[in-house]
Amino acid sequence: MNRIVEFKIIKDYMVWIKFEDGFNAELNFKPFIGKGFTKELLEENKFKTLSLEEGGGLTFCNGFDFCPNYLRLLVDKRENVQIAQH
Repeated sequence: MNRIVEFKIIKDYMVWIKFEDGFNAELNFKPFIGKGFTKELLEENKFKTLSLEEGGGLTFCNGFDFCPNYLRLLVDKRENVQIAQH
């Protein structure tokens, strides 16, 4: 299983994530928010509630979360990735 060990909101909806194995990438989260209960995450102060879950995933204050395996799949496929690797 993949685990995120560190992350940083870069700007807008870009988030730098680092996985347990050292792999890291910047991922654009905007395609995943903006409709239904995620609409509020378009507000900067709500988006900045992003935090690291105990299981290595990422979650927002409203409970919307991302499985680390899914995020790894996205960056491996380079979907929504601005800068693939550092």
